[in-house]
Amino acid sequence: MGKKYNFDYIIIGGGPAGTTIARNLARNKKNQIALVEGRALGGSNLNTRDVPYAISLGFAHTYRKFKSYPEVSEDNLHYNFPTIASHQDYVATQIRNAEEQLLVKKGVTLISGYAHFLSKNTIAVGEQQYTAKKFILATGAKLKTSEISGLSTVNYLTPDTAMKVRRLPKFAFIIGGGATGCEIAEDYAELGAKGLIIESSSRLLPREDKEAGESLREYFENELGIMVVTGAKVVALEQEGSIKHVIFSSDGAERMVRVDCVVLATGSEPNTDLGLENAGVKYKIVGIGVNSSFQTSAKNIYAIGDCIGGKSSTERAEYQATILAQNLAGRAKSIPSYAGFIRVTDTYPQIASVGQNESDLGKQAKKYKHAVVYLKDSLASKIEHLPYGFVKITTDSKNRIVGSTIMAPNAALMAEELSIAVRHRLTALEIASTPHISGSFNEAIKLACKKILKNKAA
Repeated sequence: MGKKYNFDYIIIGGGPAGTTIARNLARNKKNQIALVEGRALGGSNLNTRDVPYAISLGFAHTYRKFKSYPEVSEDNLHYNFPTIASHQDYVATQIRNAEEQLLVKKGVTLISGYAHFLSKNTIAVGEQQYTAKKFILATGAKLKTSEISGLSTVNYLTPDTAMKVRRLPKFAFIIGGGATGCEIAEDYAELGAKGLIIESSSRLLPREDKEAGESLREYFENELGIMVVTGAKVVALEQEGSIKHVIFSSDGAERMVRVDCVVLATGSEPNTDLGLENAGVKYKIVGIGVNSSFQTSAKNIYAIGDCIGGKSSTERAEYQATILAQNLAGRAKSIPSYAGFIRVTDTYPQIASVGQNESDLGKQAKKYKHAVVYLKDSLASKIEHLPYGFVKITTDSKNRIVGSTIMAPNAALMAEELSIAVRHRLTALEIASTPHISGSFNEAIKLACKKILKNKAA
């Protein structure tokens, strides 16, 4: 009798979650593993989002900061915009090729195409069918399209294409003031474009503490000339040649602007379009349903990463992949803990959040304390010529740190200290009594912890 299945595991999706679990499962040489990817290995993380954004934003932030030095003459400072996209492609290709070589060396079979379930043990990729004992879904997320009249008639950019353009727009209209929309708007503005952000919520970055959205808006409007309209809704889009007409409502009135670029940064939703019904996998618009072991309603099918919903991040996807691989290998039966994961908005200054914010704690009706220290009077802020930024610390009633939001040039690195504090339930006193470098932005963490010890729980 021949072998019952083509593979022991078929992983659908070659992004951070898919490649991480493929590498881990391949440590057992007996496993026959296939990885299916419809676009390019590395997923959006490598090809259209994390890596391209890091390159483009890194250049834009550096360019604008360099121009701010009085020793530099702007008349002699130029850049080649198409080269930015070329650099993104070069770096992504190098990383992708290295990843592909590593997977193949480990014995992973790479299959190019889009998978569609025919049954709980069989998928079709194009005209070819493959069977496996177990499947792991790591299909990520896709753009959440907006119900805007005329959207299909307009040439618009998405978060996947906005950093790939070869010509800088003159006036960009960004629909969505979340982290991605803000990053795109700042990238364009730092390189010389005009921008307008429309956000339906009452502030930018509605997921974060209110201080983050308010401070970033102030910075955008005062320093970069980015216009921000909150509590607004895009009603219709029209295109006439290369010019787009955007009609939006705000304060009970409709307005119209003419722009040459529209970016749809309206968030994402789990990618579940792969015939899950045929495999008996239950899912909703918010994502594929899984238990604490990432097992779906079909016992031989697991799901990890953005396709199961929740807060999206590359780090969470890789973490889930590592936990699942350990469980499948029988080395452990771990349940994931998401305490201490950091969210970063890569603007300048950066915004980094960890743990629970005031809104989260307010919904739980728990007593908490918080303190905010603004950076404008610090030595580091004067050196950086940056009158914006803050450190906000939140603790429970016993002064254990449960969350923090930071706005500073190096916020992501600063948040690592508070990630450890949240994950290991450290107190404000323990952080306040820890030496911090004098004159650095990090010193504000110590000052915020000292301040919170004097406050009463709300």
